[in-house]
Amino acid sequence: MANEKLMAYCLKTKQKEEMLNAEIVKTKKGGYMAQGATKDGHKMSLMMNETNALNAIKEGVATKAF
Repeated sequence: MANEKLMAYCLKTKQKEEMLNAEIVKTKKGGYMAQGATKDGHKMSLMMNETNALNAIKEGVATKAF
């Protein structure tokens, strides 16, 4: 990821936007998901694999919430 920002699809605006205040959570089935909001305050989620999720936490792009 190398200091990249998390980008996710916003269902309200129908565009890919930067995720702010991202938190990595673990799903019931053991997957990883980033949850955050757009600059306008719309909620968004992004499914991630374990490697990308842990790298995002390590690089400070997202916080750990599990």
